[in-house]
Amino acid sequence: MPGWFSLVMGLTGLALAWYAATPLLGDMASGVALVLGALAAVVFGVLAVASLLRWQRHAPALAEDLKHPVRHAFVATVPVSLLLLATLGHTLGLTGRGVQALWWAGSLLQWWATLWVLGRWLAPASAEGLPAGSHSLWPHITPVLFIPVVGNVLAPLAGVGLGHGLWAAAQFGVGLLFWPVVLTLVLARRIAHGPLPDRLLPTWAITLAPPAVVGIALLRWEAPVPWVAALWGLALFTLLWVGTQGRRMVGQPFGIAFWALSFPLAAFTTLTLQLGAATGQGGFHTLGMVLLAVNSLVVVGLCLATWRGLRNGSLLAPEPVATLTPASS
Repeated sequence: MPGWFSLVMGLTGLALAWYAATPLLGDMASGVALVLGALAAVVFGVLAVASLLRWQRHAPALAEDLKHPVRHAFVATVPVSLLLLATLGHTLGLTGRGVQALWWAGSLLQWWATLWVLGRWLAPASAEGLPAGSHSLWPHITPVLFIPVVGNVLAPLAGVGLGHGLWAAAQFGVGLLFWPVVLTLVLARRIAHGPLPDRLLPTWAITLAPPAVVGIALLRWEAPVPWVAALWGLALFTLLWVGTQGRRMVGQPFGIAFWALSFPLAAFTTLTLQLGAATGQGGFHTLGMVLLAVNSLVVVGLCLATWRGLRNGSLLAPEPVATLTPASS
């Protein structure tokens, strides 16, 4: 399913975190970032080819994904991956037509993904695969919605440096508007309609990404440090808040949803290291290095678990069908 591109998000996020550690670790950190970036590009290429083959040979399965109340939102992992690859390329000093094309492809596709996902909110119930007689969209409201909606705040990370600051700011505004909207809806769904299916528990980690990425974007615009620190504090609270469910998350059978742990943690690590560089505060440097070590271990663990899942076939088997029907009030 399109959610496999979350591997690219996790790898590029970790690469950007390692590059942010270059002032502390020297050229070794930038070298690790380069290797991780090359790996992410290879993974993206493999997944792109596999996705095209699936589209040609198993079109009904793709159509089912696009109608699914949860899996449809993972479509946005593709443009988000393009934006992150462009951001990493620009960060590593690449500014040629390739990076420009990659950024524009990611930006415009992300714009489309947001329109498509939010357009489903206005569509007739019959068009969205909802149960007969149902007009509720609550089954669609999960943390996965942050990917197509708030993925827009990634645009300035490379867009400012590539000379597209105005368009990046316009796209940033879309994500900034819908971030609190989606957060409110997700919490309302949890409170009023019961918990998410256990297999989706790791996706709660995605709530860490918006404040972290917005903070990094504000640093690109040289915003006042207190604003960035406020977002860093919000990200830290979110990490601790979601972390209270960490034991339940890791207690679930491994699936691609576990990769939701990788990019948000990497974004917070990058923000911490960059805020340390902006303020000169040693505490941010120390915490950033601890987070970088934890983030690296998490991604290594996810890679090993993914390899085992591919080897034994568990990640290639059809997912169990979860009935995402809101509880009766």
